[in-house]
Amino acid sequence: MVIRKRFGQHLLEPAWVEKVIRAIGPQSGEVFYEIGPGRGALTRPLAESAKEVVAFEIDRDLAAALRHTAPPTLTVVAGDFLESQWIQTHRPTRPVRVAGNLPYNVASPILFALIDLFHMGIPLVDATLMVQREVAARLTARPGTRDYGVLTILVRHSAEVEIVLKLPPGAFRPAPKVHSALVRVRFHAPEPAPADPGGFVAMVQALFTRRRKTLANALAACAVKDPRSSWAILASAGIDGRRRPDTLDIAELVRLADALTALPETR
Repeated sequence: MVIRKRFGQHLLEPAWVEKVIRAIGPQSGEVFYEIGPGRGALTRPLAESAKEVVAFEIDRDLAAALRHTAPPTLTVVAGDFLESQWIQTHRPTRPVRVAGNLPYNVASPILFALIDLFHMGIPLVDATLMVQREVAARLTARPGTRDYGVLTILVRHSAEVEIVLKLPPGAFRPAPKVHSALVRVRFHAPEPAPADPGGFVAMVQALFTRRRKTLANALAACAVKDPRSSWAILASAGIDGRRRPDTLDIAELVRLADALTALPETR
């Protein structure tokens, strides 16, 4: 069967399947969503170990082939995971784990989609995902480093992230030009919780378009036009306006967003 390049698919070699399955650690009685099963290298051992697996495959030819040989514990959903309404119409009643070999070009949107599903009340426990190693570096970055940014903050605000396995290009067919990593994302309630979640996201996105400016200047991206208002908001949050956005940790960013929300007359 032909693998379609437009979907960014790189299928896991058999020698690496056992390592990845061991890292995922599926248990009997667990329910899994798998994103991008391809030819089923991970799908079949997951289905053998878990109570139920729902696999989302964008390539309809691959989905049809997988469905043709699917065991009773496997449900194959053909279509783009990012556009699928299957989860909303088949809301799970028990905890769900996620696994997948994510296409590199949509890894970030899928991570954000999983966070959104968790916030919507879908009982996601964790997600063990293969991503480009640069994405893994961004997910685990610390404040003040080059990789620390919007992806780091918006994912780690609602999840713990760890790298559990590193994979070379030769672990896939066709071999990509980049190295990969298996990350485990453990979902939790936003910590700390912002007063205005939407405002927090908008502020982070706006500040990091000006990550090398001082915070006092970068707050202009958040519709704070009067420099005196920027300093007042920063003082209320207890944050030095001479710092740069990429030096703030998540708790400080939430504090700043809350101060911005509390002073609407300055916006």
